[in-house]
Amino acid sequence: MRTQRPLPSVTTLTEAQQRGWACVWCRTPLGIGLGNDLGEQRVRPADGAAYSWFPRQCYAAACQARETS
Repeated sequence: MRTQRPLPSVTTLTEAQQRGWACVWCRTPLGIGLGNDLGEQRVRPADGAAYSWFPRQCYAAACQARETS
């Protein structure tokens, strides 16, 4: 499942959120196989090398409601 809303800026996220270990929206820890994979994202900072980050969102009602609003 891909998010229909723009993802938050990667610079505002914790390492756990960037790596998909925590929900990109509410920071809920996500175990292996839990949550919705939002797809690999590529970032090209103005200074430095490009890199990938791997957001996921949890199944919590708040995150599901965010998708429909």
